[in-house]
Amino acid sequence: MALAPLLPILHPILRFTFPNCLWQGNTQNPEITLTFDDGPHPEYTPQLLEVLDKYQIKANFFLLGICVDRYPEITKAIYEKGHWIGLHGYEHISFPKLTPIQLKSSLEKTQFSINKACGLAKKSICDVRPPYGIAIPQTIKLLEEWKYRTVMWTVVPVDWVRPGISVVVNRVVQQTSNGSIIVLHDGYSGGQDVAKTVAEIIPILLEKNYNFITIDKMWQTK
Repeated sequence: MALAPLLPILHPILRFTFPNCLWQGNTQNPEITLTFDDGPHPEYTPQLLEVLDKYQIKANFFLLGICVDRYPEITKAIYEKGHWIGLHGYEHISFPKLTPIQLKSSLEKTQFSINKACGLAKKSICDVRPPYGIAIPQTIKLLEEWKYRTVMWTVVPVDWVRPGISVVVNRVVQQTSNGSIIVLHDGYSGGQDVAKTVAEIIPILLEKNYNFITIDKMWQTK
């Protein structure tokens, strides 16, 4: 069964089940946010940054620690351009598959890698997105205990299977509304098309009078 049509139906159910996660911003404001998972990538992420620069959009990057270690200069570019950075784990492993010790280590190791790449003495990154968007109550409880904020999604166009740029653009445009958290990928799965996709999405959503904000600001206005 195709996943894309099910996600808008699952969203309100999951949002009710995990109310402390950020699933959507303030629906009274025409504010939305772009988020990108699985990077940084040596080719796809720089292409994406160029598009975001062109439109002066600040986005959010949920980074994998292993990719940060491979491409620290790209991680630093993301940070220096003013984008919001979150944790996606050190490797792309579903959080429920990890023991609490392994999960905490994965997040702390990713934090350390980002600080090292960006030349930061000690910066605490509080936002976490679980790989695959999968979490269980125990996972959320642990993240809360460790003072992390769990960020989920509103619009997921399933770009990682590469259904075509036009398909992804249409899904995003049709499903976006006030407070939407849009999930795209700049890693090895889906990143091939991300720059061109975002180059089409941004002008359309700007024409619809949406304002692009960061996850941090979305928490504040939730």
